[in-house]
Amino acid sequence: MRRLACCLLLLSSGCAMAPGMVLDESAAVERGRAQDKHYRVEQVTPGLIEQMARAAAPPQLTPDPLATQAARYTYRVAPFDVLNVIVWEHPELTIPAGEFRAPELTGSTVAADGTMFYPYVGAVQVAGKTLGEVRDLITEKLARVIRNPQVDVRIVSFRGKRAQVTGEVLQPGPVPITDIPLRVQDAIAAARGFTPDAEPSAVTVARGGQLYSLDLQAFYENGETSQNWLLQDGDVVNVGDRRQARVFVLGEVRAPAARPMLRRRLSLADALADSNWLDPVSANPARIYVFRGDLLASPRIFKLDAASPDALILATAFPLKPKDVVFVATYDLSRFNRVIGQIVPTINALWQVFDITTRKF
Repeated sequence: MRRLACCLLLLSSGCAMAPGMVLDESAAVERGRAQDKHYRVEQVTPGLIEQMARAAAPPQLTPDPLATQAARYTYRVAPFDVLNVIVWEHPELTIPAGEFRAPELTGSTVAADGTMFYPYVGAVQVAGKTLGEVRDLITEKLARVIRNPQVDVRIVSFRGKRAQVTGEVLQPGPVPITDIPLRVQDAIAAARGFTPDAEPSAVTVARGGQLYSLDLQAFYENGETSQNWLLQDGDVVNVGDRRQARVFVLGEVRAPAARPMLRRRLSLADALADSNWLDPVSANPARIYVFRGDLLASPRIFKLDAASPDALILATAFPLKPKDVVFVATYDLSRFNRVIGQIVPTINALWQVFDITTRKF
């Protein structure tokens, strides 16, 4: 009888050392109350979900600083652009290099210092000017040698201004800025669009030593044109990846893993379903936890009691945030069986040693 009592005591104490992670709610609350005397494990209820929905602040959208300029956008000539000057009724000035050559080869390239040479005009400063201003300047110069010249100026190759597109796009690289206003979405389209891992809500624009965050998802879904910025020379557009917005599903689920949040939206039910749901043998559906925040600052702990299937409706409405940790606790009987599974081989080994040493041959 005494031996049986010792065995039961050993098994009961072994449950505390059962394999796997275990959440001690009272210990977690005690740690939290060291910083907040009202700290508690929050039960997931319809009231809590409604409260979180009311408290959810709308995302802060950064307005386009060039929005007013976009309405009256005019391209200004830049160094390395190629201009084609047409002087009507004077073909010797219009195409001096031959009519069968590409426009880029017959045009006049703007030098690095912003000047361009043209016959009877000489070297003139054209960088920073609009096409109309360049046309008036050349017309004025030609009027000294040609009576009433009719001049037209076109840009045949935009090589002076460009924006860079990097990150999760199919073809990263430079995108030229032309006489058509170039916006963020246009630049991404020129880079052949997003990769499967792209996160449209995590787009940044580097400009003048500053980094600005844009939410293109708001532009796609809600028509927030303020997020489709007008780009200027030297801008760098970077498309982030959705791996930065993940939740971690651990514990008694069939496929624990880090789950990416598509468009930064994922419910608790989605995360569990993506993990092939709870382990039917060992999971305790009455103890599903969500940890949110920093451990040093006492993270918020949410608890869902899904022992009744209708409680899963709450899981579909509970929104997760990036870096949330979802933990499904182990059923007590499963933990006990695991302890037994570890102790029995040891007991059998000890019994065999005892039997061998005490056996009378």
